[in-house]
Amino acid sequence: MVPGPIPASLAASVQVIVALGCVGAFLALAGVGIAGARRPAGRVLVYGGALAICLIAALSALTALAAPAGGLVLPLGVPWIGARFRLDALSAVFLVVINLGGAAASLYGLGYGRHDHAPQRVLPFFPAFLAGMNLVPLADDAYGFLLAWEFMSLASWALVVAHDKEAGNVRAGLVYILMASFGTLALMLAFGLLAGGAAGGYAFDAMREAARGAPPSVLAGALVLALAMMGAGSKAGLVPLHVWLPLAHPAAPSHVSALMSGVMTKVAVYGFIRIVFDLAGPPQWWFGLPVLAAGGIAAVTGVLQALLQSDVKRVLAYSTIENVGLIFVGLGLALAFAANGFADAAALAFTAALFHVFNHAAMKGLLFFGAGAVLTATGTRQMGELGGLIHRMPVTSVVVLVGCAAIAALPPLNGFASEWLVFQAILLSPDLPAWGLKLMVPAVGALLALAAALAAACFVRLYGISFLGRPRSTAAAEAREVDGFSRAAMIALAAVCVLAGLLPGFVIDALQPAVQAIIGHHMPAQSSVAWLSIIPVAESRSSYNGLLVFVFIAGSALAAAFIIHRLAARGVRRAPAWDCGFPNADPATQYSAASFAQPIRRVFARTLFDARERVEMPPPGALTPARITLSARDPAWAFLFLPLTRAVEFVATRANTLQFLTIRQYLGLVFGTLVLLLAVLALWT
Repeated sequence: MVPGPIPASLAASVQVIVALGCVGAFLALAGVGIAGARRPAGRVLVYGGALAICLIAALSALTALAAPAGGLVLPLGVPWIGARFRLDALSAVFLVVINLGGAAASLYGLGYGRHDHAPQRVLPFFPAFLAGMNLVPLADDAYGFLLAWEFMSLASWALVVAHDKEAGNVRAGLVYILMASFGTLALMLAFGLLAGGAAGGYAFDAMREAARGAPPSVLAGALVLALAMMGAGSKAGLVPLHVWLPLAHPAAPSHVSALMSGVMTKVAVYGFIRIVFDLAGPPQWWFGLPVLAAGGIAAVTGVLQALLQSDVKRVLAYSTIENVGLIFVGLGLALAFAANGFADAAALAFTAALFHVFNHAAMKGLLFFGAGAVLTATGTRQMGELGGLIHRMPVTSVVVLVGCAAIAALPPLNGFASEWLVFQAILLSPDLPAWGLKLMVPAVGALLALAAALAAACFVRLYGISFLGRPRSTAAAEAREVDGFSRAAMIALAAVCVLAGLLPGFVIDALQPAVQAIIGHHMPAQSSVAWLSIIPVAESRSSYNGLLVFVFIAGSALAAAFIIHRLAARGVRRAPAWDCGFPNADPATQYSAASFAQPIRRVFARTLFDARERVEMPPPGALTPARITLSARDPAWAFLFLPLTRAVEFVATRANTLQFLTIRQYLGLVFGTLVLLLAVLALWT
């Protein structure tokens, strides 16, 4: 007897069970990390097990992309509600991103973890961090979502302060946990406003039903949007809630930094999409305005701050702010188009945002792995102490070059493909009826164009100063290539950057079930277009073919190399390079990171970041060199967080006197409070 097909609802529930089983396996690995942290076998078991579980979870999520949504309710958690879990297309997209990033970080950790001097502080929390990130997209009620969100935050905080003896790491952990707690509070208030029904239904289904039956008022909708932007933006890195990123990313181990920057910020993007696009009901026309503004400001601010940094990991942290801004611009466009009934344009903008979520996870993971490889080989992250690594670390140099070109949005790599889709959506904005959007969208487009140009300069600077030229220190001169596991992880992510750029249509098509579920419409199938081109709007308007661009660039490069080295080299006289009248071979005479960024710093950063240069000239006749000192401040610290800190300190200092009252003063205070409460009650009734 031939068995019949498995019902779709049962298959969907099985996929949820598999995803939850992976979460349980991660938690079991955390126990293994506690027991075997100080043994080499413990490192292999934790990272090897995490690699296997991530691959299983990613494959399961891929199969769930086109499958019906499945749910599961377990008799756990809050009474009368239970623990609700759901796996739909949107959750599946982010689970793929989380677990592909987790698999790469686990593979990298197999080699990088050998150099960790505090494995007992890293190994237990690494799989716990992966468990928390996997649990957030599966949660189907407010309690479960916030519990998973906090678990993810606490596990990542423990990894940030793992090397607590290093300068600045404890402060980085404090700032991070404060911002994470603020974000959780904002999300909790947002869920409170969205609670469905008179009794307050905190299951996501109840919230959706309530939003469909009675959409939130203008004030309630504005509050939900603001709280979602603050809650998710504090974790994603939106300005001015970004201040923890440049502190926490350098403090954490490099494979953890890759997860926090490339993956955890995308979990925050998921939270924003789930609340604003799914639970809050149909968007208002103006919903896109604050999201577009926040995204454009974050994009320019992040890349400008990156250009001011000399620490490689701080450069990458600020670059994350720029790319998160680009994602939010795509989401803001999707809100604007969806609210005005432009389904095709909304699907394009939402697809572009999700595509950049995937691309940034691969690009930033690759670059943080490269930064970790440089740190392992040289012991420093300062660009002023690097140089010449292309001769000593050839594999790392090639893959980091791919990552730098991709994140600078150079064709035919993946960063260009998703950023190009965002600009294609921006070009559709003249059709919007509201003048606020007609003016805002082109302004944000100009900001993104500026950010793209500055990003190219930023990563030319990072790669040129760190990998080219001559070694600026003994450590750089003696650097050696890293282990095979680290190289394999970097090569895998570099391959993703190349393939997603050459064949973007396949990735775009894979995202369409999630776009259909959220927007109600999706882009046409791209993988069936002739020559594997992608056509975002119409064939007569625009198209892009990564393969043809690659063939053109490769052919031009080969032709130029042949002409220069075979034809033009005949009869060429070789002579020493012009030395500007100062024949000093000292590597210190090379172009530095500060001098590279000086023109941009003087044009933009003086006004925005109060960037200043202080030159100390030696006295006449002295043989000491001149010294230049650079300083800049983050406006978020200067105008928001420092005044807030001083206000809290002022109030706390004054309130501290309440601890030293006499018994008569305490009784008088209690009596006065009771009289005040009775007066308020009388006025209220």
